[in-house]
Amino acid sequence: MGDLATLTQQALDEVAASTTLAALDEVRVRWLGKKGLLTEQLKSLGALPVADRPAAGAKINLAKERVQAAIEAAEARLTDAAVAAELTAGRIDVTLPGRGEPRGSIHPVTRTRLRIETIFRNSGFEVATGPEIEDDFHNFEALNIPSDHPARAMHDTFYFADGRLLRTHTSPVQIRELRKGRLPLAMIMPGRVYRCDHDMTHSPMFHQVEGLVVDENVSFANLKATLQGFLRAFFEKDLRTRLRPSYFPFTEPSAEVDMSCVFCDGAGCRVCKHTGWIEVGGCGMVHPNVFTAAGVDAERWTGYAFGMGIERLAMLRDGVNDLRLFFESDLRFLRQFGAA
Repeated sequence: MGDLATLTQQALDEVAASTTLAALDEVRVRWLGKKGLLTEQLKSLGALPVADRPAAGAKINLAKERVQAAIEAAEARLTDAAVAAELTAGRIDVTLPGRGEPRGSIHPVTRTRLRIETIFRNSGFEVATGPEIEDDFHNFEALNIPSDHPARAMHDTFYFADGRLLRTHTSPVQIRELRKGRLPLAMIMPGRVYRCDHDMTHSPMFHQVEGLVVDENVSFANLKATLQGFLRAFFEKDLRTRLRPSYFPFTEPSAEVDMSCVFCDGAGCRVCKHTGWIEVGGCGMVHPNVFTAAGVDAERWTGYAFGMGIERLAMLRDGVNDLRLFFESDLRFLRQFGAA
């Protein structure tokens, strides 16, 4: 017991000399563990007279408390030093120039949509949008699509349990705009549409742009002039256009829109199947039933509508042969358009 002060000082010296947390833990075990030197002092109390044991035990406990306090202080100091060293090692000089990360750019489909909007805006058209989740009235009934039309079938349209559906075209936006009664009007409606179809030239989700012009004395000649002017501006070529008779429930008369092949200038190639023509969309004069459903006087107003696939236009302009490439997020493909 006479060596307690010496032992205590020796323990404190070893604590002060510890430079790592591991070394400090070894000191703790050496002095305060179950078989530690100070702990052994408590075991020697049995050799003392009973009257001397309380005082001796108090001194030993006080020595252990001093060493424990020194260990805790050293542990805090070493922990702070370790954190400071880690922060110093990982410090970043914010004044250094950046790493030169490559800049992203607009996706080719979005770029095509913006190009279409710019061309039509320059021609006096407005751009309108609408909800992608539609009801039967706006997507079918108001567009003169009867209940037995194939487009209403489950294998063509994504339906919700409550009867609503994912719009199959952007034509519902036309109905919403017509019902506002702000005539005359000239606008395009770009946006996402959904159909149960997926292959090299079709996707269950794709982008479509539709146009609508309503005024007094609007004619089919106005429609052809608008489409021809747009296609020439979009492809930056002096393209020829033709309208082939067709059928759409919401237009009468209706036509398919063809343009001279942009790859062979109408001479005939694999892309145009050696016809010299490429189909790009559909069009026609707005059906009187559509005007009636939208609350428009069909005796006073006439109009024309047209629709084209944005991916289709992008494929023709950029020479892409598989529609699915636009949606696979393949950086090798997107970097060709500066979109990655």
